[in-house]
Amino acid sequence: MEYTTLNNGVQMPMAGIGTFLLSPNEAEASVRSALQCGYRLIDTANAYMNEKAVGRAIRSLTCIPSSEQ
Repeated sequence: MEYTTLNNGVQMPMAGIGTFLLSPNEAEASVRSALQCGYRLIDTANAYMNEKAVGRAIRSLTCIPSSEQ
């Protein structure tokens, strides 16, 4: 995966998954699948009304090291 370095030195993945317009069920399933495929950049916002589902997907996967959460 390609990364870009932000001004503060943090590396951010160049590819991610967006959750805009996804229902909570769709968001949870999509985020879980993306994380299992190696994605670590997730675009979400309170206005999308699915952030709790995104959190459930992240917490449900024990394969993600805490350093990547």
